[in-house]
Amino acid sequence: MHIEFRHLRTIKAIHELGGLARAADQLNITQSALSHQIKGLEDQTGVELFVRRSKPLKLSAAGLRLLRLANQILPQVEAAQAEFSALRSGKTGRMHIAIECHACFEWLFPVLEGFRKNWGDVDVDIRPGLAFDALPALQKEEVDLVVSSDPEDIPGITFLHLFDYKAVFVASAQHPLAEKSCIEAEDFLGQTLITYPVDKTRLDIFSQLLIPAGVEPAHVRQVELTAVILLLVASNRGISVLPDWVVREVKYNSDYVTRPLTETGVTRGLYAAIRSEDEEKPFVQELVRLAKSEARKLQV
Repeated sequence: MHIEFRHLRTIKAIHELGGLARAADQLNITQSALSHQIKGLEDQTGVELFVRRSKPLKLSAAGLRLLRLANQILPQVEAAQAEFSALRSGKTGRMHIAIECHACFEWLFPVLEGFRKNWGDVDVDIRPGLAFDALPALQKEEVDLVVSSDPEDIPGITFLHLFDYKAVFVASAQHPLAEKSCIEAEDFLGQTLITYPVDKTRLDIFSQLLIPAGVEPAHVRQVELTAVILLLVASNRGISVLPDWVVREVKYNSDYVTRPLTETGVTRGLYAAIRSEDEEKPFVQELVRLAKSEARKLQV
């Protein structure tokens, strides 16, 4: 026996409308074609599905059994179709985000709060991209967006520029280096450098300044929270290098100062890496728009 969705829709329509003519109109087929469909279904089942010569047309016991099946299955099919339609139109989907920029958690949360209000059907999750290889995970569709400051030429991956920032030196107002107008690589010799708990090759201060200059601080102390880094710096327990927007955003007191790195400064870009095929999805475009909007607030 081969029962199709159209058979279930036919049984349901005839039961609800009480006749072939009205059911045929609703199903957008001719009454003759509907009668032929019913006969074919009865030939398959070997039983009559309707009580003949009844007005309105009524289902037999076997027909009622098919009606129960239709009432169970058709709502699930319609729900799946609606879900697929929403996926095609970009109204729903998945947005799992990996963050390679440790400081970006504080910047991203307001972005996601605004995103959630208009895109509640999109499944959002955040993973610390520093704990795994985020870009290969993006290619494998294990995550859907990577916040990174290191754009690469990767087939199938698009890097969308979000904003630029400067990496700035931060020290206690009482620290001897606070008297300098700008900080050079050799100034880090003999110092305690306070950083996020990230491999040094992924920190701006090392990748952009210290490693190229062959300079190593006397000690590197890793701290999870930006606020704690600033408290330690203000207490003259060490020095740090942070994005300029981070220092402006979480500044709690005036016991520390900021200075540019080198005379020309160290400028970096922050990017949203996505799969190129996802670039036109409306909710992806909206998240990037909100991210850029929030970034503009940080740069004021």
